[in-house]
Amino acid sequence: DKDTSGLLLICKNNFAHKEIASQLETHSMHREYIALVDGIITSDSGKIIGKIGRSKENRLKMAIDNINGKEAITHFEVLKRYKKYTLIKCRLETGRTHQIRVHMSSINHPLVGDKIYGGSTSLYNEGQLLHAYNLTFSQPSTKKEVNVQIDLPQYFIDVLNKLEN
Repeated sequence: DKDTSGLLLICKNNFAHKEIASQLETHSMHREYIALVDGIITSDSGKIIGKIGRSKENRLKMAIDNINGKEAITHFEVLKRYKKYTLIKCRLETGRTHQIRVHMSSINHPLVGDKIYGGSTSLYNEGQLLHAYNLTFSQPSTKKEVNVQIDLPQYFIDVLNKLEN
């Protein structure tokens, strides 16, 4: 997603690309995100299952489509609750376009700053507060497990600090 911060994996050749694509397809690659969502999520963790397809009303959006959509599963865990927001960690079991954004919006907890999927913009309006912070995959040539993590960007930290005060 355009406004998602964090890790990006780039393949140097076709062999690496095919191997990484295979890991995505077989769900052997693990991707975790940090997100700030609107509202208070009361359960400490959960699993959202909802097929995702192109929105019939707006071609720029994806939507829950349990008839024509593709399987999509997102696991979430609450990291911290604020007065009007919840900080969560998400782990993707599948990888559909806008998956976290669609799934969180579908349970009435859109991402803060996400104008497309109904997130509030009073706290942050420069795009959704979604950060790809952890990636685990098998290195294509050596097959060794690689785990890469990256800290939250400063603007995300600034928003969280604002909520603390």
